[in-house]
Amino acid sequence: MTGPTPTRSPAPLVTTRVADGIGTLTLDHPPLNILTHAVLDALFAALASLKDDPTLRVLVLQAEGKHFSAGADVAEHLPPQHRTLIPRFMETIRAVNEFPLPVLAAVRGRCLGGGFELAQAADIIVAGESAMFGQPEIVLGVTAPAACALLPGRCAPAVAATLLFSGDPIGALEARAVGIVRRVVPNVDVESETAALAARIAQHSRAALRMTKLGLRAEPMAREAAAMRRNETIYLDELMATRDAVEGLTAFIEKRSPAWTHR
Repeated sequence: MTGPTPTRSPAPLVTTRVADGIGTLTLDHPPLNILTHAVLDALFAALASLKDDPTLRVLVLQAEGKHFSAGADVAEHLPPQHRTLIPRFMETIRAVNEFPLPVLAAVRGRCLGGGFELAQAADIIVAGESAMFGQPEIVLGVTAPAACALLPGRCAPAVAATLLFSGDPIGALEARAVGIVRRVVPNVDVESETAALAARIAQHSRAALRMTKLGLRAEPMAREAAAMRRNETIYLDELMATRDAVEGLTAFIEKRSPAWTHR
């Protein structure tokens, strides 16, 4: 006679580790690490826990698989799900942007849409040589609410405008040339190079790192927080009231070209 089949706990969507003053937060939802509502919940909870860890001096964001993140779940952008997805997405991006200690992002493969916005909230991006960065939201008839607030502070405003208006991605070398990426390394070395930089930073006083982060980011952080709140309201109350937003998202899901009404 056999007993009941044991149930397996679902695999975590986000994993965390803290060692030697370095916190590592890993998106664990391959192959594309899509930022579903469940992933965002796990990410937000992990950030809240790490923020209060007294041993932490630097945080590393990374991802399992070949790609950092291809962005948020398009289906969850449609009404009525967008009313819960967008606020959770924006507060998660703010949690990274306002993290009180240095944040490094290790990026390989696709870093698109909400995934790119997540990386923008980090202080320093280390990228693999084949990484691609882009905000394709405009192709779907919507906006990138966090990037509209963050990207102009990460590169020249005209570069940000080109990425947001065109939806075209750029490679790692171009991203470094325009100031979005700090370092480009072979794909296999992304995590090790990021870990080495994190270890260099973690040698310093936690108190001094906190004060440096505050001095470096306090003013832009306040400006970006206000812009993100404004952009969230625009997205929820104005953008999603347009016909084209729903049409673009629906067309993507149905794998067809959108029929714009320009309204």
